[in-house]
Amino acid sequence: MSVTPEPGLLGTQIALFEHALRLHQQHPNGALPRDVKPYPDEDSHRSRASYRRAKDRRLYGADVAVILDKHFSQPDAPASELVDALREVYVPIQRNDHIVAAALRADRQRMRQTGRWLVRHSSDRNAATVGLALLAADWAEEDVPLIQTIGLLSDHFGPLAAEALRRRRGGAEALIWLADRVAGWGRVYVVEALCRQGAVTARAWLLRHACDGDYLNGYFAGEVATTAHLHQAVTSSDVDDDLLDHTGRLLKIMAGCGGIGMTLEDYPPAPAVLAAHAAHLAQQPPTATRYVDAAIIADYLTAKPANRSGCTTEQRDHIVQQYLAVLDRPNWRAAVRTGRGLNSDFFAWFTGHVAARLRLGAFSDAAESDER
Repeated sequence: MSVTPEPGLLGTQIALFEHALRLHQQHPNGALPRDVKPYPDEDSHRSRASYRRAKDRRLYGADVAVILDKHFSQPDAPASELVDALREVYVPIQRNDHIVAAALRADRQRMRQTGRWLVRHSSDRNAATVGLALLAADWAEEDVPLIQTIGLLSDHFGPLAAEALRRRRGGAEALIWLADRVAGWGRVYVVEALCRQGAVTARAWLLRHACDGDYLNGYFAGEVATTAHLHQAVTSSDVDDDLLDHTGRLLKIMAGCGGIGMTLEDYPPAPAVLAAHAAHLAQQPPTATRYVDAAIIADYLTAKPANRSGCTTEQRDHIVQQYLAVLDRPNWRAAVRTGRGLNSDFFAWFTGHVAARLRLGAFSDAAESDER
């Protein structure tokens, strides 16, 4: 027997779904502010006693499954009763086998209705997370907009939202929509799901938009380069500025992400991709961003042994010479000088470290002009 969960909000606190929806209305086409915190339940969540968490990680989620089994064994129990029952337990934010098993043991229609109600109406993240976990165990396409919206609160709901969307028809397009609107850890979860999806439709996006410049991009940059076959794309004759600019970001990130993700040393096509990027850069119009990305890559190549970039010494030296030749052009010098005021803190670091080590003429000349 299935029931239709009752509508309405819980108490006076705004539902997390409504909070996400309002943020989306304020930023309909771009990424929400990083982590979009605090959440509406932040005070109650912070002041709550520490969760009862099992010492054995294999038991994480088992107490949630017990609560779900009990709830679904009572045909007339409203979904709202789960909110208080889940308030003091530890709820994993990743896919959890215990919770999935409980979802699959329940009547599918009631399980979906309960998941939808918890996601849409809960003002507490524990209950909303369990609701999303229930939907992630299913595949109904009509739940995509609901999942995408709560997924905008991506630091917490990103892992399960990405899992839920990946399981559905048209999952790649749904994940791309969400990836364009999240940052920080949320972007890590969604981009990694896109890489696992392996859909042809995702390749163009991964090659041009996956990395937004955040340091957390290091977790997935190498996976993006591998999954999207970057070496094939950038060494072809048909390239565009978006592809080349994103390639520069990928190479810059992989050059310095040791300890969190794949580095150039671990990326077999690195010599070919570096050489292609350096060659194509010479044909692009100069911008401050292109200048900085190329300089950081060249600085890494010169500062480390050649094998740390997957190159022979001869390959590394030739690539560095290509980069420096472009950066020394008068129009490229002018472009980076114009852009220096965009982020003075960053350029102070860049001037004192990267530019100084490479002896970049744009910065020494600019300094002389300032003195005059």
